[in-house]
Amino acid sequence: MGFDIVNASAMNNSAANRAVNPFDLSGKVAIVTGSNTGLGAGMATALAAAGCDIVGVSRADAEDTPARVEAMGRRFADVRADLGSIAPVEDIVRAAVEAFGRVDVLVNNAGVIRRENALDFTEADWDAVMDLNLKSLFFLAQAVARQFVRQQSGGKIINIASMLSFQGGIRVASYTASKSGVLGLTRLLANEWAAQRINVNAIAPGYMATANTAALREDAPRHDEIVSRIPAGRWGAPDDLAGPVVFLASSASDYVHGHTLAVDGGWLAR
Repeated sequence: MGFDIVNASAMNNSAANRAVNPFDLSGKVAIVTGSNTGLGAGMATALAAAGCDIVGVSRADAEDTPARVEAMGRRFADVRADLGSIAPVEDIVRAAVEAFGRVDVLVNNAGVIRRENALDFTEADWDAVMDLNLKSLFFLAQAVARQFVRQQSGGKIINIASMLSFQGGIRVASYTASKSGVLGLTRLLANEWAAQRINVNAIAPGYMATANTAALREDAPRHDEIVSRIPAGRWGAPDDLAGPVVFLASSASDYVHGHTLAVDGGWLAR
């Protein structure tokens, strides 16, 4: 596993900026997993726009995320790691500290979904999803929280949950189990770490137009059924997570602990 840093920029007077604007993230460093595409790329760009330097973690090419972060005047450290196991967890935190000296925010976004009827679901599909979506999420949160304690700084951990943290769904047994677990872990970690000024919260995206939902969007009857159930009348986009992720990463959310914020176009209110 290695990393590269793209572009360097001058630091702002971050403390003064935050006193005026609690959403300002100038001088902060955020680790974003699954940062190369979709929701991860959107959240990394939003955090950079708010002032964060980004440690982007992906197992494949970083695609255009470094350029998008650089365009915001921020730095990007490209870390390649496969979170299908917990083996790279400590190296990710080490790479972040070597690149930028500290960590202030973790966005646990990397995830996978496998679809099959519950009667036919395999152990391999169960383990692949649970290992990435839940096990690696927990151990990366643990490693980053330990770094926060070493820094004596507090920090923000944002897990990515799902509508299936609240609902059962169909044909996604391990995904539903893992995302229900994300909601529970978010609460547990908040309970344990809030006293150390570590905020642990989650975002539960609704139906988002990403590669993971391409098959659903291409199935015309299923697409129409989903849209008819969303009060906003459309699929979500990565940009819809920009405000929520900046809020949960910023001092504006300092008294928010253990909450899972649904960003779903009103799906759960239906």
